[in-house]
Amino acid sequence: MRIAASLRHWLLHSGDGFLLPLVILAFFWQLGTPALFDLDEGAFSAATWEMLQRGDFITTFLNGEPRFDKPILIYWLQALSVSAFGLHEWALRLPSALAASAWVIATYYFAKPRMPRQQAILAAVMVATSAMIVIIGRAATADAVLNLLITLALFDIWRYWEQPTRMRHFRVFFWLGLGFLCKGPIAVAIPFLVSAFLYLSNGQWRRWLQTVFHPYGLSVFLAVAAPWYILEYLAQGQAFIDGFFLKHNVSRFADTMEGHGGHLWYYLVALPFIIMPFGGLLVQLLGKKWALFPASDQLSRFLGVWFVLVLVLFSFSSTQLPHYLLYGITPLLLLLAQHTGANPQRWLTVLPATLVAGLLLFLPELLATAVADNPSPYWQGLLAQSQKVTGTTYRAAAGIYLFALLALLFWPRVQNYWRLLGVAVLQTLFLVSVLIPVVAYTQQSAVKDAARFARHHIMGSTVVMDGVNMPSFTVYRQAITPKRAPQPGEYVFSKDGHLQPDEEYVVVFRQGGLVLAKRLVKP
Repeated sequence: MRIAASLRHWLLHSGDGFLLPLVILAFFWQLGTPALFDLDEGAFSAATWEMLQRGDFITTFLNGEPRFDKPILIYWLQALSVSAFGLHEWALRLPSALAASAWVIATYYFAKPRMPRQQAILAAVMVATSAMIVIIGRAATADAVLNLLITLALFDIWRYWEQPTRMRHFRVFFWLGLGFLCKGPIAVAIPFLVSAFLYLSNGQWRRWLQTVFHPYGLSVFLAVAAPWYILEYLAQGQAFIDGFFLKHNVSRFADTMEGHGGHLWYYLVALPFIIMPFGGLLVQLLGKKWALFPASDQLSRFLGVWFVLVLVLFSFSSTQLPHYLLYGITPLLLLLAQHTGANPQRWLTVLPATLVAGLLLFLPELLATAVADNPSPYWQGLLAQSQKVTGTTYRAAAGIYLFALLALLFWPRVQNYWRLLGVAVLQTLFLVSVLIPVVAYTQQSAVKDAARFARHHIMGSTVVMDGVNMPSFTVYRQAITPKRAPQPGEYVFSKDGHLQPDEEYVVVFRQGGLVLAKRLVKP
């Protein structure tokens, strides 16, 4: 109890110093331990590596082919980090970790003057420890940077609506310009629609038009975003328009891409898991009548519309991925902190995380059962990898985690607010110290080992990739690996069991359901 009392006194009376250990735990602890995850981390990292090799900082390439998936900002940030610190996992992830930290800090300083300090602290903790934010804040992708920029733009839109100043006007368009440089139209569309509601619902449509289309603001936006788009169009022409705007923006919304389809209810089901361990509080929030759209609380209405707009927009998208909903998670977490933070319901606070921890205790058995239904060589290889890291140590860690949650649930002399903070810290500690490393070893360690084998033992040979799409192989091998079928005499990185007929290949590396093989030259 003395420890709890001391922690409470420090948290409430130590100024804003709690933010530093919070972001270190969430985004920097063991940042470089897990291998790069495919597909996304591998693709961004390989494109950044290739950018540095080519010396072309306008057009990005992946294994020799132009990559129009995303604009340039994240590649520049990763290239800067790798140039300064070397080609390491943590250096590739550093821009995301810094962006996620800034996201937490920005949320806290937005909440601090607008709600009680205890709830502002909770809002920062929620942003730092929600499961999906922890994951993307440690991922070498564009998502953490994009979410930071959308959040900063909408926070400053609210501040400008409260009290217009030239600096706030400048900042809004500066964040929008950087967001457009990070992911394109979506970084502008969400702030545009939310700001329209804010002004039009208060009968200020003329003021909204004057703000949005003000020459000063548009000049700031174009000064930030336009130069790269012009240079990229001059370099790649119509292929850039077709590849980026039409394929990766219009078609991504209108058609299902890369097998990531969904349903109208997809995000309603995914939401509690995206914001774990705070999903149970959604029940408490919905129990508060008009919590999302109170007539007298303009800030809650603004936050509620921001969240609902993102939820509806992406529910109708034909391509659906869990992290798309993060564009609207910040306002939801602020609403949860504001309306449930003073006294969160005990069972809703602890029970969801406890149930998930109970499942994770039996992860080895769950994986074995899943693979039994799909006993291909690839899945058998993954299972063998997982069994190397889910033995006694994993079981002990998962058991301690479950026991600690049960202690929080049944410990009688603890305020529910502190139970919630305890659950958030415990989940994050287990996630970043145990679960993510276990998953990374299972899925990616064989890719890393195969790439190192190729780099040291078949250096100078042509190696291609067939039957798999794992661009982290390119990063670890530090050589371009085209995706195509191998020619006789070439090496190929593939899934175990994919290469047929067997007698045409000699396997030189096999691990984790993956193989590196040489295609024989027919006599």
